[in-house]
Formats: sequence, structure tokens, C-alpha cells
Amino acid sequence: MAARTTIRRRLRPVVGFFTVLIALLVVWETAKFIGGDRWHYDSFLGTGIVFDHDPPLTFRFATDIKLPHFWDVAAEFGREDAVGATTATRLVRAGLFTLRNAAIGFALGTLFGLGLAIVLVHVRMLERAVVPLIVASQTIPIIAIAPLIVIGLKADWFGVAIVSTYLTFFPVTIAALRGLRAYDPRALELMRSYAASRWAILRKLRLPAARPYLFTGFRIAAPAAVVGAIVGELPSLIQDGLARQIITGMQYYSLNAEYLWATIVASSVLGIGVYLLVAGVEGWVLRHERRVDQAVA
Repeated sequence: MAARTTIRRRLRPVVGFFTVLIALLVVWETAKFIGGDRWHYDSFLGTGIVFDHDPPLTFRFATDIKLPHFWDVAAEFGREDAVGATTATRLVRAGLFTLRNAAIGFALGTLFGLGLAIVLVHVRMLERAVVPLIVASQTIPIIAIAPLIVIGLKADWFGVAIVSTYLTFFPVTIAALRGLRAYDPRALELMRSYAASRWAILRKLRLPAARPYLFTGFRIAAPAAVVGAIVGELPSLIQDGLARQIITGMQYYSLNAEYLWATIVASSVLGIGVYLLVAGVEGWVLRHERRVDQAVA
């Protein structure tokens, strides 16, 4: 019974995600069926069925240029260019390049955020002065600060990683600040009674207690790192990442709207993928502990 309950709990978010996705696609195609461009297929979705439909209304947002059919977007992944490379191949290569920068930014942001939280936890006066500045730093639009970082540093891909770090360190810092204080006060009193040093208390008490909170921050920071990497690639003029593919899709949008949508899907899949990776690591590391969000619920 317990195993069945665990399986149901794990499948619930998956079922919810696909339910929302299917509902979104149904709404998408319903809007096009009612107010989009004319549907004319000699063989609808390769079934051999002739389908012709003229929508009764006109929705400007539902044209084939602004909102292509989702099956046309799916077919775009298999379309080949002049040299025989498919769209999926190009996007996978671009996604791996962006993922590298995002991974570096995530690692730097994690180290900086955790280190900053450790310092602030031990120096209360510094915490009262710095935390408001950390929060205020996140009110600056990343699209505005990215050119200053990338162009100012002139560090190519490392400048992109710094932009990713900027978005990553905040959730890690806030989660770590809360987690480093989530220990059992009785355990702290016991360690102090044995004259334990601050380092021993940090290593044996604070950090173990903070693990569930840290992973909550990691789950937020990982997709943010991908966003930061893509935004950072825009002013750097890097040709190998997803940002370049987004710009290409925008330039040829009127000729091939499906390519930009395919790029958007690829970027979303990358963000979801890193989230699931962190969640998987969390499930393994904390397999004997209750997750923070479950405890709160």
C-alpha cells in the first residue's frame, strides 16, 4: 500500500503536466478552427482523408503565421536544410552549447549563494544590511543588465555564464539562509555543550538540516540558469547557442513561423529537463527524508 501511494504521488505532477499541455493544445487548435486561416488538407496528417474547413470567424492572433498548427511545429523538427541537417539536430547542438554555459552559471551561482548565506548566518548585522540589497538586485531586468556584463567583461561564453550566475545565486541564497537555521535547537545546545567549533556545527548540523531547503532553491535556480544563458547570448553575438536560433527564427518568421516555435519548444524542453534532473538528484539524496514542500503541505 505504501509503495502504491508513493507511485501515485510521483505520477501526480506528471499527469497534471500532460493534462495541462493537452488542454492547451486543444484550446490552441479550437481557436484556429473557429477563427483561424482556412484548413485545407489533401491528406490530413497523412491519413489520406481530404479535409477542407473555412472558419466562421476571424481571429487576428490565430493566423497560420502568428499561431501555426502544433502538428506543423512538430513536423518542423524533422525538416532538413540545404546541407541535410534537420531542425532537431541544429536545436540539439545549440541546446547543448547553451546548457554548458547554464551549467557553469548554475555552479558559480550555487557556490556564491551558499557561501554568502553561510557568512550572513554567522554575521547578523551584515545580514540585515546585505539581504535587502540582494532582493533589490533582482528587481533589475536581466535583459538590461546582460549587455553590461557580457560586453563589459568581453569574456565571450564566460560573460554569458556570469549572467546565468546572476539569476541563480538569489534563490540559492534565500533557500540556504532559511535552511541553515532549520536545525533542531536541542542539537545545537548539545554540540555547544561539547565545545564544538562553528565549523563543526556548520558541517554536522547546519548543512545537513539545510539540504531539503537547498534543493528547493536548486529546483528554482536550474531553469533560471538556462534563461540567463539564453539572455546572455543575445548581446554576445554567440552563434552556437539557442539565442542565435531564436534570432534566426525571428528574422525568417514570415517565411517559416514554425521554426521560431520549434526553437521556443526546444528552449522550454531544456529548462524542464534541468529541473527534472535536479528533482531526480533531490529524490535520490533525500530519499530517506521528507521534502520541504510536502512537509508544509
